[in-house]
Amino acid sequence: MTKELSALIPVLAVTAVLASAAIPKTLEVAPSVDLSRYAGKWYEIARLPNRFQNSCAGDVVAAYSLVEGGQLKVVNQCRQNNGQTTTAEGEARLADKSGPNSKLKVRFAPVWLSWLPMVWGDYWITDLAPDYSFSVVGTPDRKYLWILSRTPQMGDAIFQRIVKQTAAKGFDVARLVKTRQSS
Repeated sequence: MTKELSALIPVLAVTAVLASAAIPKTLEVAPSVDLSRYAGKWYEIARLPNRFQNSCAGDVVAAYSLVEGGQLKVVNQCRQNNGQTTTAEGEARLADKSGPNSKLKVRFAPVWLSWLPMVWGDYWITDLAPDYSFSVVGTPDRKYLWILSRTPQMGDAIFQRIVKQTAAKGFDVARLVKTRQSS
């Protein structure tokens, strides 16, 4: 081990400890959500990169509709690099019936696999405009994040405020990718 490397290890260790101490342990979510108001079309404004959206080049939208039992039908769409549109259908349900309804679980796997816990992913609404004009969705491990809007574009001041608040919640906003919306 070189002298420079052995001198750098303690600095990296202290930096890692300080960085992890700055991230809140629990992810704060919206206190409650009127799911009937939340239903409808949402445009993706930005996201953290993820494997299941690798081929999405733009025009990412999500449509939610209420179904029996307080669940939501979810239809996600995006324009791929080749210009074709891809669609994924799923459902969302409460993560915990005794918890806030801003903590949901979402599934895009076939219905016959819905009994497997691993096919359900966290969908936590961490921020929601009082008029339901924007929403921020993330996961408690801070690996996934989506900034959504009722319109294809979002004002820069609102976007920057959301980014700042989201960074304070421990998300790596430096990795955010803005979504191209053609409308």
